[in-house]
Amino acid sequence: MKTIKKISMSLLVGLFLMMSTGMHAQDPMKAGPKVYKKILLDNDKVRVMSAEFAPGATMPWHSHPHHTVYALTGGKIQITEKGKPATTSNIKAGEVLYFPPVMHMAKNTGTTTFKIVVTEIKPAPKK
Repeated sequence: MKTIKKISMSLLVGLFLMMSTGMHAQDPMKAGPKVYKKILLDNDKVRVMSAEFAPGATMPWHSHPHHTVYALTGGKIQITEKGKPATTSNIKAGEVLYFPPVMHMAKNTGTTTFKIVVTEIKPAPKK
């Protein structure tokens, strides 16, 4: 009887972990409110997306491979990476940032709409 309970509990925990991973590692184009507006380019090497964060807008947990961010407008953004405390940055228009693969969430803590272009660098296909 104890063995059945242990197996049942293990299956339940495994199912929960699988479901929570799917909820937290969403594609930014599909996650949450429509912060990510449009795919500008998508090929086998890169995916380029435009995004607009209205004041107070929050982008829920999502993930990116290696990527760059180009700020079309300036803004104040709070980024929370998985397992780390939140950090707030003042980004200037024209600034370009590089990020390694990440799972994070973002919130516009400023008073203006923050517009960016995100370029995801796709991993090379496995041979």
